[in-house]
Amino acid sequence: MRTKLGVLVAGLGLVCATMPALAHHGFDTEYDANKKLTMTGVVQKVEWQNPHMRVYVDVTDNAGKVTTWNLEMTSPNTVRRQGWGPKDLEAGEKVTFTTFAGKVVESRGSLVSIKKVGDGRELFTAGGPDASAPK
Repeated sequence: MRTKLGVLVAGLGLVCATMPALAHHGFDTEYDANKKLTMTGVVQKVEWQNPHMRVYVDVTDNAGKVTTWNLEMTSPNTVRRQGWGPKDLEAGEKVTFTTFAGKVVESRGSLVSIKKVGDGRELFTAGGPDASAPK
């Protein structure tokens, strides 16, 4: 009986220890490397939270339809190391961004880069399958 209980406890411990590794997603799970898009829109909000920051941008098409893009970034700590702070991009600012569109929900993207339209300042560069490619 003790042996069975020991095996059960060890098995549960192993499952619990590996769950955090299974929780994180890979790029190819959610995003399409063949759908790299560049668009211009207006920032709706910026979320500085772990494990991934998000920028929501309203993009208006030629017919006047507005689509809100949910753009995933890396961690806030990594973004800060690139020199970007919470006051550098705020709601209402016009931006041009490049993203890899989502596989299931196209308007959910993996942000590659984002620039302010007014001064052309690039605020973020990272992400996607070509992140390590020379620029």
